[in-house]
Amino acid sequence: MIDRLLTERVKARLGSKKAILVLGPRQTGKTTLVKNIIAGYEGKAVYLNADEPFDRRRLTDASSAQLRQLVGTNELVVIDEAQRVPNIGLTLKLLVDQLPEKQVIATGSSSLDLANTINEPLTGRLFTFHLMPISWQEWAAHVGRIEANRGLEQRLLYGSYPDVLNNPGDEPAMLRSLAGGYLYKDLLSYGNIRRPEILEKLLQAVALQLGNEVSFNELANLLKVNKETVASYLDLLEKSFIIFRLPSFSRNLRREIATSRKVYFYDTGIRNMLINNFNPLDLRQDRGALWENFLVSERRKRNEYAAYLHNAYFWRTSEGQEIDYVEDAGGKLSAFEFKWSAARSARMPRAFAEAYPGTDWSVVHPENFEVFVAGSDTDLF
Repeated sequence: MIDRLLTERVKARLGSKKAILVLGPRQTGKTTLVKNIIAGYEGKAVYLNADEPFDRRRLTDASSAQLRQLVGTNELVVIDEAQRVPNIGLTLKLLVDQLPEKQVIATGSSSLDLANTINEPLTGRLFTFHLMPISWQEWAAHVGRIEANRGLEQRLLYGSYPDVLNNPGDEPAMLRSLAGGYLYKDLLSYGNIRRPEILEKLLQAVALQLGNEVSFNELANLLKVNKETVASYLDLLEKSFIIFRLPSFSRNLRREIATSRKVYFYDTGIRNMLINNFNPLDLRQDRGALWENFLVSERRKRNEYAAYLHNAYFWRTSEGQEIDYVEDAGGKLSAFEFKWSAARSARMPRAFAEAYPGTDWSVVHPENFEVFVAGSDTDLF
């Protein structure tokens, strides 16, 4: 089993008299994580899988008396795939308020409705965590840094879902199974999806624009829908943990692009599957974009698991000057340029250096990227 960095953060909140919510894509290991925690309760835990109709019925609109009977003498209550339970927020509120001596953990593979449904009833009674596909930091700790670095190209091509990592040589089939059976499951069952055929076309279009700024108008023209539909569907795809957006950074310069955004995939393997391209990197025109997506996604995982407070951006001016990635942490700026070749150097654009003096500058390439995705060398062990 690959040890997950999020496990210790979740365990640290046990016994807090608050519910714990673990969100993330299907098949990223949420069930494994909570069962690891269940093992520590020595038979004093009840596990309810809301994908199972029987468990779902028992949790739907249950009274406090029914919940008390369901929980019994158990000290831990785990509700897996909680988004499948109607009005789950009220059910969790009853558990927390009426059974404060019990620890409640819920998982969800989609935040389409779940976050709003839960957050309002559980204001002040909830800790939320996000579990993503296996991070580089976790993989390097599992197989060793030398082996992990030997397989760096494989991670860019096939991503880091557990099923993919555990089935070397069969990665494309695993990715097809993931996308067909899991990634769209919650999204396509969502009531507001009027044209599900648009989703895959939209994802393919975004996949082909990887590393470039995304225009709602251009996507709308390409798909022959209005831009409001594009914006709405991108929002749903983001809430389903398939993609995420990176906004543009703008504070001082008139020429800075202030309203644009880039779209990245949580997993590069899913992206490559959407365009059906698993060619080696030396045969690809998009290796720079893949490297960029990999780094931004891994940095996002690193920051999430470390509870690192920051804001993330890219930067560009109307004249074409750009920086791949900018972080603002407590008012301190750090800027990063991504290069697949370590031999290619880059300097901070003069306009950015003059507008934001004191900004840290780094070029990230395959020979030094581990510090960027792990925080420090020691964090890899």
